[in-house]
Amino acid sequence: MADLEKLYEELSSLTLLEAAELKKMLEERWGVTAAAPVAMAGMMPGAAAAEEEKEEKTEFDVVLKDHGPKKIQVIKAVRALTNLGLKEAKAVVEDTPSVILEAVSKEAAEEAKQKLEAEGAVVEIK
Repeated sequence: MADLEKLYEELSSLTLLEAAELKKMLEERWGVTAAAPVAMAGMMPGAAAAEEEKEEKTEFDVVLKDHGPKKIQVIKAVRALTNLGLKEAKAVVEDTPSVILEAVSKEAAEEAKQKLEAEGAVVEIK
């Protein structure tokens, strides 16, 4: 059996050009390729889903879950946030859960949530 420590020392002393030549020789003689294992991760079906999860979400929806005890104040807050008329805002508030704002920034969603919760509503950001 080969002395692994000696082999390690010899490989460590190779220059970049010598290492590339050794790689080519091993590929030709053994019929293998020295491809990086990271390249295979892109071909796995779960890799695309994992990559999408890593991306930070930039658009949020504000969902009214319940109008709470102050329905009239919540209707006023919804009108202020959405520029809906009285009838439309009332319909949105009464038909919960309903989306109040769609595809807004995180800051706008948080601001809307605070305004609605201040009036007693139950709000969720998705």
